[in-house]
Amino acid sequence: MSKGLEIERKFLVELPDIRKLDVRRTIVITQTYLTRGNGDTQRRVRCINENGSVRYTYTEKVFITNVTREETEFEINETDYRRLLMQADIRFAPVEKVRYCFNYHDQLFELDTYPFSRSLAIMELELRSPDQEIDFPDNVHVIGDVSDDKRYSNSALATAGAFPELTA
Repeated sequence: MSKGLEIERKFLVELPDIRKLDVRRTIVITQTYLTRGNGDTQRRVRCINENGSVRYTYTEKVFITNVTREETEFEINETDYRRLLMQADIRFAPVEKVRYCFNYHDQLFELDTYPFSRSLAIMELELRSPDQEIDFPDNVHVIGDVSDDKRYSNSALATAGAFPELTA
C-alpha cells in the first residue's frame, strides 16, 4: 500500500509522435469512479493492462489543493475489483486511456491518450514541490497548464467524451 502526499501538474498537449519519446512503459487503463467516501473522499478502481499482465488497484484521494492531494492506493484482486464496480458513481463514465510513461531530463512524464481524440492528450508530472521548475520535452507542444481546470479531470473528460473547446 502506498500512502502519501501527491503533488501533480497536468498539461493539455498536442499529441506528439510517440515514437520520438523515451517511452519506458505503455499501460492500458480502465478507471471507474466509485461513490464518494467519508469526508468527500474520491474513490476509484483501476484495471491496468501492461504487456498482457492485468492487475487491479483501489485508490482514495483527498484534495488539499488542485495540485496537491493525500493519496492512498493499493492492489486488489479481481474479485474485489468486480465487487467494488457495483459501487460505481453513475454520474461519471468509466475512463479509458492509454498511458505512455517516458523520461526527459530526469523527469518521469505520463502522457494519457484517450479514444475520443487523435490530436490532444494530457501530460502529467509528479513534483517534489508545487513550485518545482519543469523542463518540458522539446518534441511536445504544451498548450496550457490545466491543473486548476476541472473540465480536464479524467472523470469530466470521460463523461464528456471529448476535450473542452479551446478558447483564444
